Amino acid sequence: ALSAQAEAPFYEEWWFLLVMALSSLILILLVVFALVLHGQSKKYKNCSTGKTISNVEESVTLDNGGFTALELNSRHLNL
Repeated sequence: ALSAQAEAPFYEEWWFLLVMALSSLILILLVVFALVLHGQSKKYKNCSTGKTISNVEESVTLDNGGFTALELNSRHLNL
């Protein structure tokens, strides 16, 4: 006599569900990593074109119309 109860399909087994969960986690992490790298490369690409001013240049206050001046000649040192 054969049993009326058949084996469960493989997609309901615990090992298959575990493999699918781990595969999904790896896939999600790869997508997030790719998006982060894409965003970083886009940020550095924009900075390298010269359209943005660096933080050092932004922190300097320019009083003479936008040009930094070297005023060593106007200072007289007393010895």
